Amino acid sequence: MLYLTIMGNVEQFVDIVPKRVDLRGFEGNPIKAKVKIIPKDKYPFTIIKAKATNTKNITFTLEKTKSSEKMEYVLTVENLKKTTGRYVDTIKLKTDSKIRPEIKIYVIGNILNRTKNEIQ
Repeated sequence: MLYLTIMGNVEQFVDIVPKRVDLRGFEGNPIKAKVKIIPKDKYPFTIIKAKATNTKNITFTLEKTKSSEKMEYVLTVENLKKTTGRYVDTIKLKTDSKIRPEIKIYVIGNILNRTKNEIQ
């Protein structure tokens, strides 16, 4: 059997804050979250396209902004689900980077029934 050990520094390509979107709240209330996507100076990229795997439960917008002389993107995700339940989705961001042509943002939704939760 052959064992191989590789050592080195791993450089970050992008900062994503938070790493995933958690849409949790009561049915009937607006539920939304924002995610910042900040390219590292060493690996600049542009997001060319954004697409959700399943657009039944969420809608989103993507804005390019400038913060502290750095370009960044703000992804705003909003819940569309009107009934109680859970769901998962993925927003795929296509970039012009050869290093990482696609960035995935995971979305978790948990819509609660107001009456049941108020009783407990």
